[in-house]
Amino acid sequence: MTGKLTEGSFSIPKAARFAVVAARFNAFIVDDLLEGALTTLRKHGVAGARVQVVRVPGAFELPVVCKKLAESGEYAAIITLGCVIRGATAHFEYVAGGAATGLMQVAVTSGVPVVFGVLTTETAAQAFERAGANADNKGSEAALCALEIASLMAELAAPSKRGKRSKPAVTAAKRPGKKRKGR
Repeated sequence: MTGKLTEGSFSIPKAARFAVVAARFNAFIVDDLLEGALTTLRKHGVAGARVQVVRVPGAFELPVVCKKLAESGEYAAIITLGCVIRGATAHFEYVAGGAATGLMQVAVTSGVPVVFGVLTTETAAQAFERAGANADNKGSEAALCALEIASLMAELAAPSKRGKRSKPAVTAAKRPGKKRKGR
């Protein structure tokens, strides 16, 4: 490989805060995902005071709450947890697809990483397997992903070692067609 490699680690950026947004629907699964995520954050040195847990009715409500949290500017990453189990109707596709698309949009438009920890399974048995107390707990995996992406984002935002990054050539005040307030 040539060039410089930049990647995240599991070291926590100084004073980084994390939000965990968990659906109440299918709580018999999501509660285990939440415990896995919180345990993993603690094991990696994230104090409880630096974690905000927010409960929402279901997976479909995750994006709007994550948008509000991302807009606050308080969080290095947002972890989402939920469980959508396929049923006999198309409801599964609408809920799972809407949640995934909405969460991706929040991440891309806000610049705040939103980790997708929503299980989408065919059966409750599959969901239980992915939320177990073992190493396969997807809540724990989502927390690890949040730690890694938060450290990567901090690394990418840090001034380069050769000096400060240059500012964009066009600022909001200089954009064509934009008038500055007070003039």
